[in-house]
Amino acid sequence: MDSEVLRNIFQLTISGLAVGSIYSLVALGFVIIYKATDIFNFAQGELMILGAFICYFFIVHLHIPIFWAFLLTFIAAAIIGLVTEELFFKPMVGEPIFSVIMVTIGLSVFLKGITGFSWGYMIKKFPAFVSEAPVSFSGFVISPAHLVTIIVAGVLFVIFALFFKFSTLGIGMRAVANDQDASLLMGISVRKIFGLSWAISSVVAAIGGILLSSITYLHPSLGMLGIKVFPAVVLGGLDSVMGAIVGGIIIGIVENIAGGYLGGDVKEITSFVILIAILMIRPYGLFGKEEIERV
Repeated sequence: MDSEVLRNIFQLTISGLAVGSIYSLVALGFVIIYKATDIFNFAQGELMILGAFICYFFIVHLHIPIFWAFLLTFIAAAIIGLVTEELFFKPMVGEPIFSVIMVTIGLSVFLKGITGFSWGYMIKKFPAFVSEAPVSFSGFVISPAHLVTIIVAGVLFVIFALFFKFSTLGIGMRAVANDQDASLLMGISVRKIFGLSWAISSVVAAIGGILLSSITYLHPSLGMLGIKVFPAVVLGGLDSVMGAIVGGIIIGIVENIAGGYLGGDVKEITSFVILIAILMIRPYGLFGKEEIERV
């Protein structure tokens, strides 16, 4: 294979892996909420970009050091998640699923409007928190922002895997996702788990928004990424954390390579083409559980 072609594929794969890692983080937020509450949150993309704007505000307007700005952003995101669950979804318990979905769609429009009203609709550059000088390795050039995005996402995936497997709260979340009635009988507070799920999902979304803004730009329209992540969620399986991670990475890499060789228009539809193809073969996703209903 020609060295130039190999170099191009490598560059597209690395940038696709960085974007795919962000897709995976946002998809992880979708899955965490869905597993615990059976709610598919169409406002996840708006929570993501709201978190990025909050961090931008702390750094640029309040001149808070980056580390503390990140920490404050995560705290703010957790509070937003808790308040969102309490105000918008606690009253919807027991209501038809269509009504709940419409609430999440309305919430996405509301959050996008709040973000635009607060910070405007001009494109902004997120403050760089790593060197912008590209790193060269054996003739291959890697952006530090992309490299940091991949590393941070990888570390978070490991942390979440350990959290769900070994921590008391993580095991409680898995129990509630499996059977809410049995969890109540075992003394697990389902309401507490619901709030925790929304808080964790909002923090994950904020991290994804910060990483995305660091490699692209900052604008309220970036919340539409939530829709682009939908194929990754379905591809991996709606109830699978591992599926969300793998699905996001697959979509990011394939989408980026397709866009590099076939153009931007093809890039925009690649994820949905993959989604349709997978659903025709495995309607429950790569890692989702096949449900059989007896009638």
